[in-house]
Amino acid sequence: MLAAIERIVKAEAAASGAPRAPEITPLDRYPLVVNDPAASRRVVDAFRRHFSVDRVRQTGPAPASEDFGSFGAEWHAPSVFWFVGGTDPDRYAKAKEAGRLNEIPTNHSPRFAPVIHPTLQTGVESLIVAARAWLAP
Repeated sequence: MLAAIERIVKAEAAASGAPRAPEITPLDRYPLVVNDPAASRRVVDAFRRHFSVDRVRQTGPAPASEDFGSFGAEWHAPSVFWFVGGTDPDRYAKAKEAGRLNEIPTNHSPRFAPVIHPTLQTGVESLIVAARAWLAP
C-alpha cells in the first residue's frame, strides 16, 4: 500500500509540474495482526462455552491499522485479537438493510459510541474468559 501511495504521489507531482519530488516519510509501521491458530482455537472454544454460540462469530481480515500485532511479533508469543460488538442492534440492522455498514463509526473514530450496556460487561467477561482459558488447570 505504501508503494502505491508513493507511486501515485510522485506521479501527481510530476503531472502538475511540481518544482521538486515529494518527500515521503512513513511515521510508523505495524506488523500485520495475525492470530495464532492454536491460541485462537483455545480462546474461541472458551468463548463458545461461556457465551451462547450465536454471540461468537468469526470475522474475516480487516483493513485496519492496529498496533496489537506488535505484541505477538515482538515477544514471539501467541496472540489473539478479537472484537466486542457494541453497536445498537437496531442501528446495525438499519445500516445493513440500507447497505451502509461502512457508515457506522468504529473504534478510534471520534464518533464511536458503543452501547455501554451490555458492551462493557461483555468486554470484561471476554477478558476474564480468555485469561481463564490460559490460567485455569
